[in-house]
Amino acid sequence: MLVEQQWQQLDWQKSNGILPVIVQHAVSGEVLMLGYMNYKALQVTVQSCQVTFFSRSKRRLWTKGESSGYVLRVVSIHPDCDKDTLLILAEPKGPTCHTGNSSCFSPATSDWVFLYSLEALISSRKDANPHNSYTASLYASGTKRIAQKVGEEGIETALAATVQDKFELLNEAADLLYHLLVLLQDQELNLSQVIAQLRIREKSNS
Repeated sequence: MLVEQQWQQLDWQKSNGILPVIVQHAVSGEVLMLGYMNYKALQVTVQSCQVTFFSRSKRRLWTKGESSGYVLRVVSIHPDCDKDTLLILAEPKGPTCHTGNSSCFSPATSDWVFLYSLEALISSRKDANPHNSYTASLYASGTKRIAQKVGEEGIETALAATVQDKFELLNEAADLLYHLLVLLQDQELNLSQVIAQLRIREKSNS
């Protein structure tokens, strides 16, 4: 998080004391919205850990989600190289856009955002009716069955590669990834934690 000394080093004069602020989902990387901050808005944002902007039309501070409750919890704040723009990584407590979309830039969805959304959907199936959802039926069958499915899909993926059937390899890889996500959710784990382990390995090997 920025400290007050870093706030003062930002180029507040370039745009008459107001900086553009890009808000990005801290986990999925989805760009959520663009807003503006003056010095006071940044101060409130840092102190409250909730994204607070300066309204250029109403000339007042406003906290994102102050009416809807869908606040943006600040994870980290990063100035750009010219110190005249901020990037805020945040965890949204609901849809960011007033239209109900997750982002004000929807439907601009990256592959990682799709995976994050898929993971959230898979997690939501834990309490669904097993008769109406294949994912829910996997949860109902228990950890051993889910793990068995991951093993089966892993073997089928390897076999598709062995016979050099690229189309089938893609299909089997998709099945493998899906069942792996189910297994992770079953164990109260997620893809971000897997990536964190990969980052640790990257650092240890560099």
